Amino acid sequence: MKKEPTQAAEQQTSAVETTLHSADTIVDANYSFEEAIAGTMAPDKIIDQLELLEVHYLSVDGAIHRGQILCNRKISADIRDLFTFMLNEGFVIEKAIPVVRYNWSDSLSMADNNSYSFCYRNITYSKHAHGMAIDINPRFNPLRWKRGDRPNEPLGALSDTTINGTLFPSHPVVKAFTERGFRWGHNFSKYYDDHHFEKR
Repeated sequence: MKKEPTQAAEQQTSAVETTLHSADTIVDANYSFEEAIAGTMAPDKIIDQLELLEVHYLSVDGAIHRGQILCNRKISADIRDLFTFMLNEGFVIEKAIPVVRYNWSDSLSMADNNSYSFCYRNITYSKHAHGMAIDINPRFNPLRWKRGDRPNEPLGALSDTTINGTLFPSHPVVKAFTERGFRWGHNFSKYYDDHHFEKR
């Protein structure tokens, strides 16, 4: 039996749609596809799989921002729906900007707490090289090594679950990603890669 949306849900959706079209929305990225891939070393067979999405999110300043995610079209519908979910949940995303802004340095992108998907690098292990992974708020959700005394990545970043935008195992955003078939980096064998979600 199909469940009809409640009046409260309809009002929430209407409020979000109104907000997204507001002149007050702050634009973090407004690249064309050609601009978003400029300078990448990726071969054409990978570039041909990519799609540039416009996404909206609640940022750290309490305002709605508009950014972009360059990802594989195989996950583009998921990413679009997940950003809508995160916005409706009031989950903070500081920024979402294609890595071309950082001269294709994922380290600089992570240090800036940027959420991103495609970044061409070692294709033998990185799902980002095909746009099949996304990192969410890397400074709020740093990579933490399970053994040894190695620094978090990005350097100096700490995980504080009292901060909006930080993920933890029971978080609704984690559940939303995993329900769509994404693997969460928290479950990697050598480290907790809490900002990372990937799909095979």
